Amino acid sequence: MKVKALLCKLGEILTPKQLLTSDSDTKPYRKGFRDGFGPAVAVALPSTLWQQYQIIETCVEAGAVIIMQAANTGLTGGSTPTDGVERPTVIINTLQINNIHFLESHQQIVALSGATLFDLERRLKLKNREPHSVIGSSCIGASIVGGVCNNSGGALVERGPAYTELALYAEVDESGKLVLKNELDIDLGNNPEEILTRLQYGLFTEKDIIDSGKKASDDEYQHYVRDIQSSVPARFNADSRRLYQASGCAGKLAVFAVRLDSFEQAERTQAFFISTNSADKLQLLRRKILQQGKCLPISAEYIHHDAIHLAEAYGRDTVFMIKRFGSSYLPSFFKLKKQLSGLLSKLGFGKNGTTDYISHLVFKVLGSQTPALFRNLNSNFQHHLIINAKSFGIDEIKQFVAGINTDCSADKQLNLIELNAKQANDASLLRYACASAAIQYEAVHSEEVDGLVALDIALPRNCMDWFEELPESLSNKLVYKNYYGHFLCHVLHQDYLVKKGENLALVKQELLALCESRGAKYPAEHNVGHHYQAEQALTEHYQSLDPTNTFNAGIGGLSKKSNYE
Repeated sequence: MKVKALLCKLGEILTPKQLLTSDSDTKPYRKGFRDGFGPAVAVALPSTLWQQYQIIETCVEAGAVIIMQAANTGLTGGSTPTDGVERPTVIINTLQINNIHFLESHQQIVALSGATLFDLERRLKLKNREPHSVIGSSCIGASIVGGVCNNSGGALVERGPAYTELALYAEVDESGKLVLKNELDIDLGNNPEEILTRLQYGLFTEKDIIDSGKKASDDEYQHYVRDIQSSVPARFNADSRRLYQASGCAGKLAVFAVRLDSFEQAERTQAFFISTNSADKLQLLRRKILQQGKCLPISAEYIHHDAIHLAEAYGRDTVFMIKRFGSSYLPSFFKLKKQLSGLLSKLGFGKNGTTDYISHLVFKVLGSQTPALFRNLNSNFQHHLIINAKSFGIDEIKQFVAGINTDCSADKQLNLIELNAKQANDASLLRYACASAAIQYEAVHSEEVDGLVALDIALPRNCMDWFEELPESLSNKLVYKNYYGHFLCHVLHQDYLVKKGENLALVKQELLALCESRGAKYPAEHNVGHHYQAEQALTEHYQSLDPTNTFNAGIGGLSKKSNYE
């Protein structure tokens, strides 16, 4: 089927507003949040699961490449098209299909393809429940299905990567036939239209729900993360332990819905801000919590001195927007910036990063959004940890810190501050602003920065020298280093702003080689996208899910041709 015929057929399924074909209309969907950009003949915006299926069916018949996309908040370009694909590419954006069904008797949810983590968090709060993941990505509108497909980890110590064995998805088999598979363990009927329509509108009862014993979360992770003697990282995207159908599929399946556990909210919590100049003492605290603590913290987020400095100066717009309008507005803010950037570029008045540059100048005048408490602490300490503890784990944290301080010199002690609710929220926003700050810095200082290398790595659980020390030959190629992450899980986000004139690809390879020498696995939770080379096991997994290479062709450095030729 030629492109014109393909578009005509899609036009029979969708209204004109649901089918975008012009370059300007499709560009926001073809460009990733941080990385990724490529061509597509159309962007389809279905409003029902049945429409979504019909679009996929049409694209399969046409021999097109399909990119499944929801919020498009990925950081490695995994939900955007890529250059060099010989077949026409169609992006299917599912954000309009955002239903969430609550299975009362199981305390579980069924999220459709475009439902967002933020909406789930908001709705579960009314039931005194929490979702599988609570992290900054919820603020930018990340989808629930996207998190599962990418084995995204997030900040919650006990819950590990987003994982389920219960999903409804379509695959293209070796013969090129589209097959719908209902692994939700909910009886929804026999044919695709009936199954998808009943699920869309919640037309099922408790009697239709099957108890098969399949997992709807990684219920073993809280024990797994405690094994501080293991040389294997606690979680990373290529970990075969948590690759199962939709979980970890990275868009190599068309996922219509996932079924996940929800969790009871903690009754008593306390946030701490711990600062020190000793990376060793911070590691000692980590090991004590994991080995001796009877109640694991809810989260433990690390921020380096330089990351706070960068976030304070270049993350002000993000923090301001959340403080002033709430996190629900942030997706609209990012969308507005992207649309404005596109308009300026189209009119010839701007280039990539212009809106970030303007935003930086505006908030430079408005002043710091970071409370003096954290600015003062950052002027005296190199390492910071935001711990959110619960129940009797609150007293455990205090005891561990007091014990460490008793046995060490003053210059290596841990400075612990108990945060009130407002301070805890400010600390959380500061941590969240770290990622966007590096992007803004790159835009503002484009004349001195060649580009951004953003890595997410998982260190071995038994790693002692966790804080990276770059050789001078490599450090001299960088303008700035930005370190932050999920400390107890040993998952670190490391952003490197590379000097103008340096070879970005070579610098990235040097950094990855250094990670490998430390026993680290990468990526840890953002998935390979078009940013990383997939390991052999992950390559085989993708090829088994999608033998014809119909979905998301080219991710992980795989072939972009039909059948991976």
